Amino acid sequence: MSAPHIPILRQGRVHKSLDVQTVNRLGSEEPAAEISFACSDMIKYDLLKMGEARAKLKAMKSADLVEITKKAGEIFLNDDLPIGVDGAMQSPEDYVLSLASTSGLPHSLIRMNMKRLGGIFGQIEDIFRGLTRGLDWEVIDKGYGEQGGAPVSYSATTNELAVILPSNSPAVNALWIPSIAMKVPVLLKPGREEPWTPWRVIQAFIKAGCPPEAFSLYPTQHDGSGAIIRRAGRVMLFGDDSTVKQYEHDPRVEVHGTGYSKFLIGEDEIENWRDYIDTLVESVSANSGRSCICTSTIVVPKYGDEIARAVAEKVAEIKPLAQDDPEAKLSGFANPKFAEWINAAVEEGIKAGGATDVTAEFREGERFQERDGMNYLQPTIVRVNSFDQELAIREFLFPFASVVECPQAEMIDRIGPSLVVTAVTKDVDWINRLFDCPHIDRLNIGNVPTNRIQWNQPHEGNLFEFLYTRRSFQIAAIA
Repeated sequence: MSAPHIPILRQGRVHKSLDVQTVNRLGSEEPAAEISFACSDMIKYDLLKMGEARAKLKAMKSADLVEITKKAGEIFLNDDLPIGVDGAMQSPEDYVLSLASTSGLPHSLIRMNMKRLGGIFGQIEDIFRGLTRGLDWEVIDKGYGEQGGAPVSYSATTNELAVILPSNSPAVNALWIPSIAMKVPVLLKPGREEPWTPWRVIQAFIKAGCPPEAFSLYPTQHDGSGAIIRRAGRVMLFGDDSTVKQYEHDPRVEVHGTGYSKFLIGEDEIENWRDYIDTLVESVSANSGRSCICTSTIVVPKYGDEIARAVAEKVAEIKPLAQDDPEAKLSGFANPKFAEWINAAVEEGIKAGGATDVTAEFREGERFQERDGMNYLQPTIVRVNSFDQELAIREFLFPFASVVECPQAEMIDRIGPSLVVTAVTKDVDWINRLFDCPHIDRLNIGNVPTNRIQWNQPHEGNLFEFLYTRRSFQIAAIA
């Protein structure tokens, strides 16, 4: 199949731009896709008309949108769907190959993420109940009703949910999928190397019967992204700390930056540390360490050397393999310079003192590897002397974690903001302190990997509360 052209979608209408850019297959000069780029003026103009798209969804019953969402999940997983502008179709296997060719992800991880995404569609009712604490869908249809025996009214905060997507993992698209059943259209800016997943999800929704007007897709440059962030009613923004920090106090913007997720073992369970090594390995290395819910710091009261060594020995088994190898668990980097920068940052942290790369004893060759025209970073476990070492709380886009010893009584004060914390303990007083900590977004108690989440419990923001606001109301009889 020749390289498809990914067009702009303007409320479901295909638009081929004069500004066309080519994304090559990794490690070659062969084009994987041509992509139409939208200018900021087009985006500003279209944002003024998003009320029309919202009206299309408002006119439908939530129950129908729920069934469409469920059907779309099956279509996403199993059907051939339109790709490009020339009538070509993309099979599920074509999707896997296309995404692998530009992202560096191995086929096995793409299929895992694909299955995970497919499950999100099917869980839409459970997700809605969790996000709304049991609200009836009819309240969205009418705008008012009852919840827990009390009258409630909700109104939308926006005509659209704009999402600035990354290229690192297709599963992030799960976060916007429920907005369609909530009657809020989406405006998506895809990552440069990953237009495939948002495009396929959109096509699955449309084939399932959703109004095409509910979907806008704008591949664009920095000026276009800026226009979206500044002008959209609600924005879901993915990026590194330097990107998202300037918007962290803007109520219109839900930032998804670095997670700094952590795994803690309490003093009452530390003697059983060997029982938790497999959980630690999964927490660090799942999805090639590309998720903000992957563990980046392991905190223990003692046995830091032993735990670092045990985890390092296991993660060192994860090696660069061919993308189509079913055992491949490590992703290459779409941007080779990024891999070089990360590797240099790790090396600088080690050279600064107080940190040791424990994985060096077990892995084959250097951390930085080249294979099949792509750059890889082999998993790395670093033993640090204290939280003062610069690698103690760092997060990188590959399986990386530091191991630091700290008295249990000081852990909560030292770990800092954490998207996910797993705490292995039965100490009720400490558990209560963890629940009371305002810097932990999601808390797991017990032997639970940080990367395992339940979608009916938000781990970073509540989509319903982001898109809807509750208001007081009274209805009086009129004579």
